[in-house]
Amino acid sequence: MPFDDTRLDDPDALATVDDDLRAVAEWGAEVRRADLTAADARDSITETLAPRPRAVVAAGPDGRLLRTVLEPVCPAPFVAWPHAGLPGWAGPLDLVVVLSATGEDSPDDESTVAEAVRRGCDLLVTCPEGSTLAQACAGRGVLVPAGSPDALALSVPLLAALHTLGLGPEVSAEPVAAALDAVAQACGPAVTVDANPAKQLALALADRVPVLWGGSPLAGRAARRMAEALRAATGVPAVAGSPDQLEPLLLAAPEHDVFADPFADEGTDRPAAPVLVVLDDGATDDAVQVARARLETAAQARGVLVRPVTVEHGSDVARFASLLAIGRFAATYLALGQGATRTAQVSR
Repeated sequence: MPFDDTRLDDPDALATVDDDLRAVAEWGAEVRRADLTAADARDSITETLAPRPRAVVAAGPDGRLLRTVLEPVCPAPFVAWPHAGLPGWAGPLDLVVVLSATGEDSPDDESTVAEAVRRGCDLLVTCPEGSTLAQACAGRGVLVPAGSPDALALSVPLLAALHTLGLGPEVSAEPVAAALDAVAQACGPAVTVDANPAKQLALALADRVPVLWGGSPLAGRAARRMAEALRAATGVPAVAGSPDQLEPLLLAAPEHDVFADPFADEGTDRPAAPVLVVLDDGATDDAVQVARARLETAAQARGVLVRPVTVEHGSDVARFASLLAIGRFAATYLALGQGATRTAQVSR
């Protein structure tokens, strides 16, 4: 159905997606809750684990976020391993990190923990106390209790624990939570379209195919997660990738005709135009600026709308979390404008 922008400020329509909006608005509280639950285990971590392992293996799908944050500064090789088990070289000198929001029904996580125990690896596991996974690693490493069902919230105290071991940058929960609170305040349902960045982004995406790019490693990961959220909430074929992957999509877009009558071909099957969404987390590297200029030039050559989403303040993790939250708010508003009353949830 055609996008109805009036629904974005309609209290009755907004009430139908209140649960989805509330879930994003509560991310800051989830980060604080996860940090508080993990505090005791994190503070005593150096009593159990060696501070400088030969290598670090971050298992599971959320290992990629840990790698993105830690790889540039970690003094040991850092590997994200999204498969069951462990790489063949992992052994007693290595640290295995597992993050599980539920600690249940994950054969891959259980296989990884079992393999780490068998090989004598150090273990650092975040999952709920009393869960199947917690029982599997009992007495075999450090369990950081999960105080939230949200993977993004759990990653913050886990990153803080890895900093305690000298493996990554300092990550504090409160600045991340405060940044998420600020996004919730700016993008909440009571804030009208003219002042709401997430609603404005939803309007820019309406009836278009989102092409998302982020220049820094964390902004690039945020772009991929935002594309997932848009696909799950609306079914639009949102894509994210590198300039080499996205530039051909932009250059293949039908050339924009400024004299075209938007109502002349109403009802015909015309391909939706793309929109380039640039996630800017304040990275100033020359390579990032060159890549951005390349994509924006390709977009302008075909008359493709360019929509920046900018978050410049706070730590790397806080800016990443803010971009994710804006994207999730926008996905919910986009689905609402398309007539949805409940959006699909995706992992954060």
